[in-house]
Amino acid sequence: MLKHKSPRQKGKISLSRYFQILKPGDSVAVVRELSLPIGYSKRIQGRTGKVIGKRGDAYAVELYDLDKKKNYFIKPIHLTKIKD
Repeated sequence: MLKHKSPRQKGKISLSRYFQILKPGDSVAVVRELSLPIGYSKRIQGRTGKVIGKRGDAYAVELYDLDKKKNYFIKPIHLTKIKD
């Protein structure tokens, strides 16, 4: 698991990732932005799932956790879209 940013990325928050728009059905990977408080369980770092909706400014993401489907509400800065 990542513990710190590379020197070139320190202090930077990508605004395009912060305001990215995802649609229901998009595949995403959970990649923690290290300069912001986490707000979700560390065990889902690196997992992939599907966007099922939006609630407020966070997205509802369906992930498998120990062979069970679970829904997490994650801000878009922590999500990376996977091309199909």
